Amino acid sequence: MAEGFVDDENLEAIVTRIEQKSRKIESLLKHPNVDPPDGRSKPVEALKTALEGSILKTRDERCKSANWIVVHRAIMAIKDVDAMLSYLDPEYYDILMKYLYRGLATGDRPTCDQCLKIHEKLTEKAGLGCILRSLADTVNTV
Repeated sequence: MAEGFVDDENLEAIVTRIEQKSRKIESLLKHPNVDPPDGRSKPVEALKTALEGSILKTRDERCKSANWIVVHRAIMAIKDVDAMLSYLDPEYYDILMKYLYRGLATGDRPTCDQCLKIHEKLTEKAGLGCILRSLADTVNTV
């Protein structure tokens, strides 16, 4: 087993965490037009929640696919990319870029369109280093 990765016995804990995250995101997206007092939109909060802890310390494809579904739901709910990037902390840029490439790999037209739109704005904001870091990191795959 690779250093830092969980064994099969801990996969259940990962699945439970993904399910909890999914419920929280669905709750945030249920009423997307009701913004919190700090000005962040609920879709941005949903995306931040989806990205938190999303580098799973497992090579199990079922866990990665389940986590992708959660992140995908949040990505597709974003309407204003500029506003999203103004509220999203820079610590999430690289992981978001990884998920954008996963979205592009699906070949699904609406997903690709949304991922390309976010990719363009994210690259403007975070620079080319964000792309390079996400592609060069072969250990933390999404």
